[in-house]
Amino acid sequence: MLKDDSLLLIPNVLKVFLENGQIKSFTFDSRTTVRDVIASLQDRLSLRYIEHFALVLEAAGMDHHQRLHLLQDNQPLTHVVHRTYFQGMKCLFRVCFFPKDPADLLRRDPAAFEYLYIQVSCSNTITLHYSVF
Repeated sequence: MLKDDSLLLIPNVLKVFLENGQIKSFTFDSRTTVRDVIASLQDRLSLRYIEHFALVLEAAGMDHHQRLHLLQDNQPLTHVVHRTYFQGMKCLFRVCFFPKDPADLLRRDPAAFEYLYIQVSCSNTITLHYSVF
C-alpha cells in the first residue's frame, strides 16, 4: 500500500506538491509529458516565464538527506510513475534554475519571483542532491 504523500495514489493521477503547501492533481495518459504538466502549472499559477521551473522527484535517503531527481521535459509521465522504485517519492514543482538577476525576475514576472521567494524562505538546512532523471 502506498503512503498518502507518494507519487501515484490513484491510477493515472499525478499529485504535484507546490511550495505554498497546495497540491495539484493531473490526470495523464501515455502521451502526457512532464512539459504538459509544467505548462498547465504555468497557466494555473499565472507564471509568465517558466524557464526557471522544473518538476522534480523527492526522496528522503537513509542518511536523512533530500534527494531531488530533475525530470526531463520530454519525458512521458507513464515512464516516471510506473517504475517500482518511485513508490514513496513526491513530485514537486520547484525553481531549479536560479535566475542570474532575481530583481529582473521580479520586474518581468512577479508571480515567479514570489514562488522563488516562498521556496527559498521556507527551505530548511537539509542538504539537497540534484540528479537528472
